[in-house]
Amino acid sequence: MAKKDSDRISDLKRRRGAPLVTPTDLGAEASKDIAAGMNGILADVFALYLKTKNFHWHMSGPHFRDYHLLLDEQSDQIYAMTDPIAERIRKTGGTTLRSIGHIARTQRIKDNDAEYVELREDNQTLAARLREVHDVVDELRDIATASLIENWIDETERRTWFLFEASRRGDATGH
Repeated sequence: MAKKDSDRISDLKRRRGAPLVTPTDLGAEASKDIAAGMNGILADVFALYLKTKNFHWHMSGPHFRDYHLLLDEQSDQIYAMTDPIAERIRKTGGTTLRSIGHIARTQRIKDNDAEYVELREDNQTLAARLREVHDVVDELRDIATASLIENWIDETERRTWFLFEASRRGDATGH
């Protein structure tokens, strides 16, 4: 029994020390570039998710229900991006964000503890950052990541559009 325990402990120590590398034909430099770009996106997505939830939780006013539901739908959509982003980083040989602190050091969408949070501009910023990373992965011939990013750009532009339209005053034509 002691032999089995020592073998098991030895095996665990060996696995802990093994590098966390996923085989990929993209190459080591491409993997680093993809991971850097996508981890920036992942951090921004987590920041935008929490901002959207904050706005959702603190919504009030005559259109409470409509906005509350809209922001809940948008936060769910944003959160749904996190796992595919992280898995794509791992599939291409990179490592992902590991903590809230890592997110804070990596995010470019700034935190805002104010009562009013500008989600439309943050979504526009995310779309621009997604395009930047798309250019990188496109150049590296990472077709799968580029394809995912294209869908996320469309989703982000849709959120931006809905937030813009929801904030307009006037009649149905915006006047």
